[in-house]
Amino acid sequence: MVLTVSNSEHRENLERQIREHQPRIRSFIKTRVTSQEDADDIAQDVFFQFVKTMETTHNPIENISGWLFRVAKNLIINKGKKRKESSLPMEADYDEDGDIISSLFPQTEESDSPVNVYIRSLMWQELEQALAELPVEQREIFELTEMEGFPVKDIAETTGVPVNTLLSRKHYAVKYLRKRLKSTYEELINQ
Repeated sequence: MVLTVSNSEHRENLERQIREHQPRIRSFIKTRVTSQEDADDIAQDVFFQFVKTMETTHNPIENISGWLFRVAKNLIINKGKKRKESSLPMEADYDEDGDIISSLFPQTEESDSPVNVYIRSLMWQELEQALAELPVEQREIFELTEMEGFPVKDIAETTGVPVNTLLSRKHYAVKYLRKRLKSTYEELINQ
C-alpha cells in the first residue's frame, strides 16, 4: 500500500521542521561568522536548500538535523573562501612555509579598490593557467587542499594514496606555482 501526502500536509511538515530546527541552526551559524548579516544570509540559504531538496527529491532526508548542520557548515566555509578570494595585498609574502593562496590573496583594507580587483582577477586567471600546466596528481592535491579545504589525511583515506606521497605532490605544485605566479604578480604591480 502506497501512502500519499497532500501538498498542504507536505507544506505543514516543512514549516514544522523549519520552526523546530531554525533556532539551533541560527545559533550554530552566529558563533562561526563575524556579522549578523552574514549569519542571516547563510541561515536563509540553508533553509532554502532544505525546502528545495525536500520538494525535488524522491528520497527523504533521513537525518534532517545532521543534514542542516552539514549544509550550514559548508556555506560558512564557502563564505570564508569568498572573503579570502576578495582580497589582494600590494606585496605578497612568498616564504617557503606559507601557502600560495593566502600569500597571493590575504585580506587587506585596500582589497576592494578597482586596481586590486583588476589585479586579483588577472592573478586568478594566471593561477588557473598555471594549475593546468601541472601534472594531474599535483594539480588535484593542490586544488583539494588549498581551494576546497580538504585535509590531506582525508584525501589519503579516500584515495588510498599515502599521506607522504600527497604532501610531496603538493610541495612540488606549490613550488612551481610560487615561481610561476611570483613573476606575473611582480609584473602586474610594477607596471
